[in-house]
Amino acid sequence: MFKDRSYCGEVGKNDVGKYLTFFGWVARKRDLGGIIFIELRDVTGYVQLVVDSSKSEAHIIDTANQLRNEYCIMAKGEVRLRSPETINPSISTGEIEIFVTNLEILSVSEVPPFQISTAANLSEEVRLKYRYLDLRRSEMQEAIIIRHRVCQAVRNYLSGKRFIEIETPMLNKSTPEGARDFLVPSRINKGMFYALPQSPQLFKQILMVSGFDRYFQIVKCFRDEDLRNDRQPEFTQVDLEMSFVDPPMVMEVIEGLLAEIVKVVLNKEIEVPFQRITYDEAMDRFGKDAPDLRFGLELVEVSDIFKSSKFEAFATIIRSGGKVKTVVVPQGARVSRKMIDDYSEFVKIYKAKGLYWARYKSGSFDGGISKYLSESEQKELEKRTKPTEDSLLFFVADFPHIVNDALGNLRLRLGKELNLCDDNTLKFVWVTDFPLLEYHEEDKRFYAKHHPFTAPKREHYNMLDTISPENVDELKAQAYDVVLNGVEIGGGSIRIFDPQLQKKMFALLSISEEEAKVKFSFLLDAFKYGPPPHGGIALGLDRILMILLKRTSIRDVIAFPKTQKGQCLMSEAPSYVSPEQLEELAIRIIDNERIV
Repeated sequence: MFKDRSYCGEVGKNDVGKYLTFFGWVARKRDLGGIIFIELRDVTGYVQLVVDSSKSEAHIIDTANQLRNEYCIMAKGEVRLRSPETINPSISTGEIEIFVTNLEILSVSEVPPFQISTAANLSEEVRLKYRYLDLRRSEMQEAIIIRHRVCQAVRNYLSGKRFIEIETPMLNKSTPEGARDFLVPSRINKGMFYALPQSPQLFKQILMVSGFDRYFQIVKCFRDEDLRNDRQPEFTQVDLEMSFVDPPMVMEVIEGLLAEIVKVVLNKEIEVPFQRITYDEAMDRFGKDAPDLRFGLELVEVSDIFKSSKFEAFATIIRSGGKVKTVVVPQGARVSRKMIDDYSEFVKIYKAKGLYWARYKSGSFDGGISKYLSESEQKELEKRTKPTEDSLLFFVADFPHIVNDALGNLRLRLGKELNLCDDNTLKFVWVTDFPLLEYHEEDKRFYAKHHPFTAPKREHYNMLDTISPENVDELKAQAYDVVLNGVEIGGGSIRIFDPQLQKKMFALLSISEEEAKVKFSFLLDAFKYGPPPHGGIALGLDRILMILLKRTSIRDVIAFPKTQKGQCLMSEAPSYVSPEQLEELAIRIIDNERIV
């Protein structure tokens, strides 16, 4: 019965006259008084079935009358051409139809909680609760099928570059150095826990020591952190590591891989190599280390122009070590006063004390703070920013990180609201030379900007002995991020392979020798036996697909995602477990409302 199956979306004019068998779900039924049209759907698309009361057998007519939406059926029939006036150009099989000669209901369906053919006005909660129905929609099936093709392309491409796919453990030791670990209790070793991997970082470095000089894995990773549209508690990385490489070699491999992925998803070529800018340049020009290069509105520093200004809001912050930057909006006439007020509130989210502005009209500045600026300051500002007629300048004056954060995010909002971003454009960029460390004033200690195994630039090795909170940003890492349309889609680095250098790095991070042994003993032990120079990167598969398919959330490219509260509404995970299970694991739960 099933072996002669044909797929709904794959039949065409070349099959006219054949008798084919189809399996699928009833998407729609129309009874036009004697002729019943049934739209049958499977994973490949739709095909139209026809039951004619004047020609079809009685049992087929009777079965057709029983059909309702989402019934699962088998239909066999002759492929016929449609008459010209009934051709449906919106589906691939719109030139043909199937005259049914056999029809069978395989299973019935209740009335679905929503119409499968559309997600309009449908809440995400309902979609996730009935995910098995949501996945019947063509939009979702397209995403899952393309995801499959991308994974196949990744494997083929990397295998062709001598990479070996190697699985690493899901249950491992907890080494909390970034987000929180998900912990898994051990029944056999009571009171002890495994951790689900935040990444395969330690194991892929171990594989380099083992002599597998090119490793990759399409791997699940787990991080117990606050969620958002581009973040899930479990997510998928294309993870790879290479021995005897430098950053340009890693970048070359990844550029070829991303070009292959874009070709699979969008059937278009992208230009390689990608543009490369340093972290300092990205922060200076765009205010973010993942810049969106699809539009201008670059940040322009004007601190020197106002260092002696009588406008105290600027002069005071400059004297205290702050900066003044501006963003020039060419379409300033499109920005209303209400929008300016909204933007003034918006920058406060990023701790900016205020947003200043001035319009440029007829060769001079007008409105906002223009009346507080001297003639010479205005001339210098005009020369520096080169405004055009009706431009609008926004200023933020504050400490450098606040200025960048506030104006960088305002720039993105302006780009979106003024329609400066072309959704059909793909702008890849490498951001390099990240700071190796960052200093947290609250804790009075250094933290790794990437992770503790990231190597500093060779020419900066000596700085490890003289590093201080004041010059911490000058110590650069051999780290690199690949960014697409303002979203970081991958990050990596060259790793430390010298045990003495690693020991010095741990000391800077206030990780004692004993603590390092507890957390990373197996890696440090392996490094006693001739570790090679090595480096790698991890790409966020979910994020890449979200951007290329123009979805607003990575949940739309994952078959069974979690909500922003980390819940699966379909399976109702996480859930309480029985006291017997907890007792087996020697676990007692205590909280304000429930004690087990």
